[in-house]
Amino acid sequence: MSDPDIKKGLAGVVVDTTAISKVNPETNSLLYRGYPVQELAATQPFEAVAYLLWHGELPDQGQLDALRAAERSHRALADNVKAAIDLVPVSAHPMDEVRTAVSLIGASDANGAGSVLDASGSREENLERSVRLFAALPAIVAYGQRRRRGQEIVAPRDDLDYSANFLWMTFGEEPDPVVVDAFNRSMILYAEHSFNASTFTARVITSTLSDLYSAVVGAIGALKGPLHGGANEAVLHIFDEIGSADRVTGWLDEALAEKRKIMGFGHRVYKNGDSRVPTMKAALDTLVAHYDRPEVAELYDALEREFVSRKGIHPNLDYPSGPAYNLIGFDTLTFTPLFVASRVTGWTAHVMEQAAANALIRPLSAYVGVDERHVPSAG
Repeated sequence: MSDPDIKKGLAGVVVDTTAISKVNPETNSLLYRGYPVQELAATQPFEAVAYLLWHGELPDQGQLDALRAAERSHRALADNVKAAIDLVPVSAHPMDEVRTAVSLIGASDANGAGSVLDASGSREENLERSVRLFAALPAIVAYGQRRRRGQEIVAPRDDLDYSANFLWMTFGEEPDPVVVDAFNRSMILYAEHSFNASTFTARVITSTLSDLYSAVVGAIGALKGPLHGGANEAVLHIFDEIGSADRVTGWLDEALAEKRKIMGFGHRVYKNGDSRVPTMKAALDTLVAHYDRPEVAELYDALEREFVSRKGIHPNLDYPSGPAYNLIGFDTLTFTPLFVASRVTGWTAHVMEQAAANALIRPLSAYVGVDERHVPSAG
């Protein structure tokens, strides 16, 4: 019998079909329900993209208005969720706050599962749950940053759209339209990316007929890792470590000699560069100009130029998003929770797609342990 063909990390393994997103190899473009993500980021509010991921089509004005009304009705941070966040040590990673808050929201959901047998819910119930999480996460993330800074919570505003309100709750001041636009684009770019590690985690949990909240909590755990969502934090740490453009060459010499992994570069799916990067880099450029911080762009360009010339590996989305979030004013520890607030739309779309044509996900493994043996008899 021949040895099994092991695909470590499931590399190259196609496990199911999806109609939610794909990378088009002909154009090297990420498509959401067929639309190039760069076109969506340039023209749509994040609420419309959330609707697209959940329903398959962009909303008309009436549908968008209805989603916005539902989202705004769930924006405020519930007292019990705030209390749960306050129990998380400030020294913990904010992803622990997010995971805890989402778990409590699920446990408190009046339409949640009453028993294990009815946990998965109908599509209509899961749409309602998806909207609720979409609406609640900005308050969770914003409060997490504010409490680590010793600041009071900021209540949401009904007169602001999703992205502007997110920034309002985080910083307590009405944001400039340039900043809102850059932030909105980043949220759209991070919203969905096929069967990535956290999305696949959500689908595995859903395949057991568990509930949507459990699937999202599991996805949050997967996203916390530095090889997935935590990469955008690592990019900012690299920028802080280098300091300025004139130090890039020496820093990279040392980093490569030590065989360090340079976060923000390379992607398993993209072989000719991440198609989302030009859109996010353009947003970063607007922020550099808005805040008059040319040294950020100089460091960004110098490291990209050096690394690509030496290794032939191009940046991924985390590379421009890290400095963009930093310019806006987000703490580095908040970057991955921002990813959650965006990707929850893709996760929940996949939860509903998995549930609609479910099969328990249970791969096989090749055993390499000791052969069968028996416990010695006494005496």
